[in-house]
Amino acid sequence: MPKPREQQVSIEETPYYHCVSRCVRRAFLCGTDSSTGECYEHRRGWLENRLLELPHIFAIQIAAYAIMSNHYHVVLYVDAEASKRWTDEDVIERWHSLFKGNLLSQRFIRGDELTKADLARLHIYITEWRSRLTDISWFMRVLNESIAREANQEDDCTGRFWEGRFKSQALLDEAALAACMAYVDLNPVRARMAKTPEASEHTSIKARADKAKAVQAPNHLYQQPKELLPFAGNPRQNMPKGIAMKLTDYLELVDATGRIIRDDKRGSIPERSAKILDRLGLDEERWLAMTQHFEKSFGTFAGNEVKLRSICERLNYQRPPGLNRCKTAFG
Repeated sequence: MPKPREQQVSIEETPYYHCVSRCVRRAFLCGTDSSTGECYEHRRGWLENRLLELPHIFAIQIAAYAIMSNHYHVVLYVDAEASKRWTDEDVIERWHSLFKGNLLSQRFIRGDELTKADLARLHIYITEWRSRLTDISWFMRVLNESIAREANQEDDCTGRFWEGRFKSQALLDEAALAACMAYVDLNPVRARMAKTPEASEHTSIKARADKAKAVQAPNHLYQQPKELLPFAGNPRQNMPKGIAMKLTDYLELVDATGRIIRDDKRGSIPERSAKILDRLGLDEERWLAMTQHFEKSFGTFAGNEVKLRSICERLNYQRPPGLNRCKTAFG
């Protein structure tokens, strides 16, 4: 039986989570249904637009994503500190952009006078909403429900559109994060939907590559796509918020990996990119294995043994799940 979601998430241990949601129907989420000839390609735009809108509401950012024919992948970064800086009014306005709220929150926004009891009760709601706006389950719920409603309306039917439960994997260290992001970004290449990562539509790697080609300093935080969590450069003291790697290094590494996968022949990672793997503590063989089979290779957690034991202790697991797999991959 799957563990409750709260037993799979610990923001104190890691803010990064790989989530996958799959369509439950025989009809495709996107692409063309070969049995009926119906084309659902436009739904990729629905999903991508909604996915990139939600970080403006939630304290959650997008590190990577790929929208496939009957499922999608997204790597989320939970920015719990950002939500703590929101005022009560910020929280209410963000929540109201998703839901109606309640009578008290509506009166507060209108500027009506509230009693002390009303304000105390409203504060309870605000605390709950602030928590939900940093919760990956609520993020995925809002995303999936909005797409399901549009698809059901278009298909003139009712019922489930998605599987009942999305899959999540906690990414416990830098190596797990890099391998998982590359796995997500290379999904269309492995599926032969695109020849190269930068040519794959509705993916984060294309958005990053397109932006990098159009600016003079692609590694600069403010010259990267605003809708995505930026690459902040190599690890150092007083690092800004972002992924601990240069964007150009990541693009080169993913490009080299994609060419090996796409060509169906044994290749090698260029020396410059191999140095990145050395810093991550990975060799080429393990990197290629993870970037092709990351989702299947790991269960709830992915990362080195120390981080795995730490998060399992915090979440009261009797024994670390997938310990041997993590030792093999990240040892």
